[in-house]
Amino acid sequence: MISGVIPARLSVVTLGAADLPSLRRFYLSMGWQERPDSDDGFASFLLGGVLLALYPADLLQAEAAPDLAPRPPGTWNGVTLALNVDSRHEVDRVFSEAVGAGARSVAEPQDRDWGGRSGYISDPEGNRWEVAWAPGLAFDGRGAVVGLIPTGA
Repeated sequence: MISGVIPARLSVVTLGAADLPSLRRFYLSMGWQERPDSDDGFASFLLGGVLLALYPADLLQAEAAPDLAPRPPGTWNGVTLALNVDSRHEVDRVFSEAVGAGARSVAEPQDRDWGGRSGYISDPEGNRWEVAWAPGLAFDGRGAVVGLIPTGA
């Protein structure tokens, strides 16, 4: 039994990079501001309230998965990241701008059964991003999700 409370938070998402300088340039081309301590050996970007970190894949594997074989090139890792926007129409604009910055289109934006709109892109190393509008999500000034707006409000 757990004696304390585990904080419900996501602080950092780290992507293991095969070519960190190239991946770093891609995220800079998206217009994202990197933290001042970033370089071609470790880079990070503050996205809303979460830090997106880029770290060499071999070093990350040595720390986080020393007992597993590396993922074969060209295979998907089963993880998607989401960039949620404020409106249905903004999905298409952001999707197009991301592709213009070097992202690869995986699935064009479309209205979804769950009531929102989204499409999928990948960065140069195949990390999947969903560009989405989800009705009812509320954001703070940084873009962090702060709650849900009741439907019909």
